[in-house]
Amino acid sequence: MSELMSYWHSNEEQQKILDNFSENTLSNFPMPFGVAPNFIINDQTYCIPMVIEESSVVAAASSAAKFWMDKGGFKTTVLSTKKLGQVHFLWEGDGEKLRYHFPEIKKRLIEECFPITNSMVKRGGGIMDMELISLTDKEPGLYQILASFETCDSMGANFINTCLEQFSKSLTSFFKTSSVFKSDGKVEIIMSILSNYTPECIVRAEVECAVKELGKFPNGMTAEAFARRFQKAIRIAEIDPYRAATHNKGIYNGIDAVVIATGNDFRAIEACGHAYAARDGQYASLSHCTVEDGVFRFWMDLPLAVGTVGGLTALHPIARRSLELLENPDAKSLMCIIAVAGLAQNFSAIRSLVTTGIQQGHMRMHLQNILNQLKATQEEELSAIEHFAHEIVSFTAVREYLENLRLAR
Repeated sequence: MSELMSYWHSNEEQQKILDNFSENTLSNFPMPFGVAPNFIINDQTYCIPMVIEESSVVAAASSAAKFWMDKGGFKTTVLSTKKLGQVHFLWEGDGEKLRYHFPEIKKRLIEECFPITNSMVKRGGGIMDMELISLTDKEPGLYQILASFETCDSMGANFINTCLEQFSKSLTSFFKTSSVFKSDGKVEIIMSILSNYTPECIVRAEVECAVKELGKFPNGMTAEAFARRFQKAIRIAEIDPYRAATHNKGIYNGIDAVVIATGNDFRAIEACGHAYAARDGQYASLSHCTVEDGVFRFWMDLPLAVGTVGGLTALHPIARRSLELLENPDAKSLMCIIAVAGLAQNFSAIRSLVTTGIQQGHMRMHLQNILNQLKATQEEELSAIEHFAHEIVSFTAVREYLENLRLAR
């Protein structure tokens, strides 16, 4: 228990805030808080905060930022910000009658939800639309109200769920009191909940330059050869789900690190992204690449529902500092920054794969972890770092090197 207590926050007030984030809290679980500097995004420079235990992720993101710095940097566009929620209900009456009267139902649901949406409407958000979807061909009597929302700078989960539960109450009341539906039986609400699949909350991140400006690569690889191999690697991820799963996981290495650092929900964002990757019926790459007319273009359209106000973004002390480091962006700007981190991570990973291979840089970044695990002294660390600058790094190789070093004393 003393070890767990050693990770308690020295400030009792801060520790109380952390304790209230979860249930049955015993201690805090520290994670490295790092930064990837020198990102040029829409001609503005950023130092991006990243919370992740994988050192190579921050290094890879930083490397990509440096690579694209003198080539125009990253460009981003927020394509849409619509978020969705659903009310699923059972009703055994005439489906055509329900569809005919749905505009009346919709009007009542929106009106009775106004006390909840009023403040959001004043900020430019609120309920955007709703539609009735019949699922009776798949399940008898099952219908869905699919509602869309604009939640401005908040992620909006609590707002959306509160609205949906009010829809449920209003819908139940409508069926009870309406003379049109009174004789058709009652409606049974099954559940009311937001959807983490937001295919219309999309940001695009991209880089582009002339192929000849890509420079030279290890082992004498030309820019033209690199561009061709890079494009083929992306194409493989577009057509092969086995490769796509690892490919997209690499993208989320970068995305998750920034999402966690800013107090957003990485689980919801990943669930959405992977569903989006399978939107055409087969799981595929989220990123794409073309090499046409001497121009290399690499881009990604990504669903990202994030917030910069409310929730952990306001309560978590490091999340607040992360947003300050990013100059307190609004939700759209944060979407752009997070997407760029994912694209940068993907670029570095593919660049390594098609040139030197992934393990050379990956294992060098893990050398320090191996040395710590083997309890190397500072003198042994310096010696090992120098030795493995030109040798293959593996746990066995490092262990044997330290054993030989110690025997030679």
